[in-house]
Amino acid sequence: MNPLQTTWRYSAPAHPLIGAIPAFTDNYFWLIRSADGRSAAVVDPGDAAPVEAALAAAGLELTAIVLTHHHADHVGGVKALRERHRPVVFGPAAESIDGVDHPLAHGDRIELPGIGLALDVIGVPGHTRGHIAYFGRHHGSDARPVLFCGDTLFAGGCGRVFEGTPEQMLASLGRLASLPADTLVYCAHEYTLSNLRFAAAAEPDSDDVRQRLDEASRMRAQALSTVPSTVGVELATNPFLRTHLPGVQASAEQRLGHAPFDAVQAFAAIREWKNVF
Repeated sequence: MNPLQTTWRYSAPAHPLIGAIPAFTDNYFWLIRSADGRSAAVVDPGDAAPVEAALAAAGLELTAIVLTHHHADHVGGVKALRERHRPVVFGPAAESIDGVDHPLAHGDRIELPGIGLALDVIGVPGHTRGHIAYFGRHHGSDARPVLFCGDTLFAGGCGRVFEGTPEQMLASLGRLASLPADTLVYCAHEYTLSNLRFAAAAEPDSDDVRQRLDEASRMRAQALSTVPSTVGVELATNPFLRTHLPGVQASAEQRLGHAPFDAVQAFAAIREWKNVF
C-alpha cells in the first residue's frame, strides 16, 4: 500500500462539515459547521484559544457548545467562549458544569441553532457518572450518521471507568455498538495507536486488528488523524465491543485465572489490563 495514499480502510473519510481542532497533547475538539458556512458548534472545547483561531480562520459565528462530560480538558474553554460569543451550551444534566443552560438526559433531542443538525442524546455513564453522547442521523449532503461520544468509545478502545461501574460502562458501549454500522465515530482523543497495540494483545489472532494497527501507524507517521472511525470498524477490531467473543474471553480468562462468568467480568478484566498495559 502506498504510504502517501489518502484512502484508508479503517479510518473513515472525513465529513465535509465536521473538522478536528487539535488541542493539548491528544485532544480533539470537533467543529460542526453549517452548510451555508456561517455558523458553527463546537464539541467539548477544553481550551478557548484554538477554537477562537478556528472560528476566525473560517469566518464562523459560534452558536452552540456541546459537552459530553465534566472533565477539564472537555469544558475548560466554555467560560471564555460563552462570554465572547453567547452560544447555547448543552451538557449533561447529571453533572455540575458551569455555563450549561440546556441540561440534557438520555432520550432528549436537540437542534443546534443555525447549524441544521438534530442530535439525539444517549446516556453513557461509566467514564463519568453523567456522561452523554450525541447521535445525528445525517448532516448536510453527507448521509452518514455521526456520533460524538467524548471519552466513552475510542478508536480501538474505550475510556477508563472513573465514576461508574464496569457494568454501566459495558452497557453504555452496547448502546453505541447498536448504532448503524456506517455511523462516523468522533471520539475526543487520538489514542488509536496505543489502543490498537492493546487490541492486538487482547486478540492476537485477529487479522483485522493487525491490519488496522498497521494502517494507523502509517497514518500517524504522516501526522494524520485516525478519527473518525465507524461503528462497523469498532465492532470488528475494538476488544471492548467484543467481550462476548472467544478471543477476548480467552484473554480475560488468562487475566482472571478462570473463565469469566459473563461479559461484564470479561470487560472488567481486560479494562483493568489496559489500565496497566
